[in-house]
Amino acid sequence: MTPEAFHALALSMPAATMDVQWGADQVYKVGGKMFAVLGPNGTASFKANDVAFEMLCETGAGRPAPYMARAKWVFFDNLAALSDAEWRSYLATAHELIAAKLTRKARAELGLA
Repeated sequence: MTPEAFHALALSMPAATMDVQWGADQVYKVGGKMFAVLGPNGTASFKANDVAFEMLCETGAGRPAPYMARAKWVFFDNLAALSDAEWRSYLATAHELIAAKLTRKARAELGLA
């Protein structure tokens, strides 16, 4: 997956937005909460469920994200670590995990109810 394709995919999620933070990282959010990050040098990370976090880290495909491992974020040194289909699946799950933590009112306002 290219950085451009990652960007388009992340922004295609319902009510997704993107901010540039920490210098040049593209931070993808839903309801103001992060669900994925694309680094300027082709690195990426996302929120994973417990099973995906363990599997991706144990197989070496990814590793616990610095500062965010306790929240089950997985870090990838490059976008070639996963197939396009895997990126689509994991980003959709990351978006769903974060959206599910929003208040009912916030989800309704974003059209996620």
